[in-house]
Amino acid sequence: MIVKICGTTSEDDALLSVALGADLVGFVFAPSPRQIAPQIAADIVKRMPPEIVAVGVFRDEAPKRVVDIALRSGMRAVQLHGHESAEDTRWVRQRVPMVIKAFSAGDPRLARAVDYGADVVLLDGPRPGSGQGWDRSLVDEVPAGLRVMVAGGVTPGNVAEVIARTHCWGVDVSTGVEKAPGVKDPVKLRELIAAAKAADPDGPDGGPYDWEEDG
Repeated sequence: MIVKICGTTSEDDALLSVALGADLVGFVFAPSPRQIAPQIAADIVKRMPPEIVAVGVFRDEAPKRVVDIALRSGMRAVQLHGHESAEDTRWVRQRVPMVIKAFSAGDPRLARAVDYGADVVLLDGPRPGSGQGWDRSLVDEVPAGLRVMVAGGVTPGNVAEVIARTHCWGVDVSTGVEKAPGVKDPVKLRELIAAAKAADPDGPDGGPYDWEEDG
């Protein structure tokens, strides 16, 4: 199971997430209580192990600015969390190694998710970052064959159930492992990552990024 810990704002939280087994660490560049400056994120990424994927999170940002910020801050992946078009998403994917395209569960655009050319489809609730859950059966609306990451209301206590119901490739957690916005709770982090990995001990079909193929 791929685990992404998002909304990271400090080096201590980033390195703790990695030490506990996170595969991806997310940095929010969009307006948010967890927003971080690109230069600060870049300084943190330099101290992370190279095999860990740093993800820059954007919402309705100009594609050229997405790519510029991602490359300058050391991001190996970007997460587009707004109303980005399929054309803009593909344009970004041609210039960065990995793209996660987020949709609200039940979004009618999910039927055309393959058109976006993203490596991963992220399903979230209607209010990203709120920690609110959603009807997990809506994951069935994602076209077959796409990697699915699940966010929204995922906690240490329910992550195993979420994985079992959605058969997702990964989980994306921010609020569920915090003690305050942008500040991680070490106990919740440890419990969430351990529970997620135990729920899918054989791992997903393919890791977060194929460095040899694309590097």
